[in-house]
Amino acid sequence: MVCLGNICRSPLAHGILEDMLDTNRFEVQSSGTGAWHVGNKPDPRSIEVAAKYNIDITHQRAKQFSTYDYEIYDYIFVMDKSNYKDVIKLAKTPQEIEKVSLILESTHPGQDKEVPDPYYGGKNGFKHGIRCYIKPVRKL
Repeated sequence: MVCLGNICRSPLAHGILEDMLDTNRFEVQSSGTGAWHVGNKPDPRSIEVAAKYNIDITHQRAKQFSTYDYEIYDYIFVMDKSNYKDVIKLAKTPQEIEKVSLILESTHPGQDKEVPDPYYGGKNGFKHGIRCYIKPVRKL
């Protein structure tokens, strides 16, 4: 799960996917394309919204996406087109590029939907952001 700073959208996506999967069989990680928040917990507003859905993301710490992530992960979901461009710039092969997709592509195929960045949108931005994930995903 990749967003810009790894404190808002990608920690929420990380927490939701972890909540849905058997973590003994799957590893979920999130990161940011920038390094501003490396080592920090998710934004308190993300933590609060996740907690309303009984998802605990307080154990997460921000990290920056790296080329090593291509070696470790089979799928790389990005929150928006800007993140997509930044992530594929680091790809070394066409196979690595194939691992990357917009997170909402799986629930809204062909629509190029993006998860809006809630950072400057106050609490409502965070509530809307989690709905982008939970509404379509919980139906699967």
